[in-house]
Amino acid sequence: MLLFFQAVLMGLLIAAPVGPIGMLCIQRSLTKGFRSGLATGIGAASADALYGLLGALGVSSLISTMPMMSVMLKIGGGLFLIYLAYRIASDSRPSTEANVHTVKISLTRDFITTFLLTIANPMTILSFIGIFAALDPHSVSHSGSSLITVALLVSGVLVGSIIWWCSLSTATTLFKKTIPDSWLTYFSYISAIAIALFGIVQLISAVYC
Repeated sequence: MLLFFQAVLMGLLIAAPVGPIGMLCIQRSLTKGFRSGLATGIGAASADALYGLLGALGVSSLISTMPMMSVMLKIGGGLFLIYLAYRIASDSRPSTEANVHTVKISLTRDFITTFLLTIANPMTILSFIGIFAALDPHSVSHSGSSLITVALLVSGVLVGSIIWWCSLSTATTLFKKTIPDSWLTYFSYISAIAIALFGIVQLISAVYC
């Protein structure tokens, strides 16, 4: 069980830094509500769990040795971030009542876009490689990568990441009640600019690094 709690901590540590996904979660929680923010977080948590699985199987180290794949991921992720920034700026008003079908489509879209963005971030791969290396080598050694060990690692990463995103969505939604609705539009523009900058930086790093 110690390995499970180590994996939970790993999920928290990787999810917690405020980057483009954090900004997206906050922006969606403020403008579209708790469920949208949570769907965004679960998308990121699912991608973290996938990389946790690859790390437990030793595949993430192989991926990191392919520079061209890293460059392509950075370019794709950077362009996607800029596109999302454009969509956020274009649709900056808080959501109003919608039918159930529309809400389901929106939540699914929130999940998928965040999942793809997290997958396209090479830093996620490198984070898992570094943290797996810091764990007890006997726990994650190739000989010890049993089905139970892999399940503990992946489920722990997923739980830790979801705890963070659920907490962030909840805190943001509660904060929303204390501010005027007019402020939400301004925050959407600020989020769009920040996310676009993250995308531009990622594109530049793909070209010059």
